[in-house]
Amino acid sequence: MQQVNVKFDNVKQVEQFVNIIEKFEAHFDLGSGQRVVNAKSILGVFALDLSEPLSLSYSAKDEVLIQQIEPFLYRENDHELELHVSKE
Repeated sequence: MQQVNVKFDNVKQVEQFVNIIEKFEAHFDLGSGQRVVNAKSILGVFALDLSEPLSLSYSAKDEVLIQQIEPFLYRENDHELELHVSKE
């Protein structure tokens, strides 16, 4: 299984994300801590705490997938850089 962190800023982003991953044959789990849902289930995703980054585990080894979900990827270092720049 591959794993990345994702973060959503609004409802539209969640809808876009689910629409993208539904097109892949792979299995996707999304969650935080002990709460994990099928990432292809929009209701499941909305049941999670979307204010924090979530862990996405998936069974695909597909570069196209990563390219398509790139806008939702969360990297700790990028977030810290954004906070530093916005404070100046």
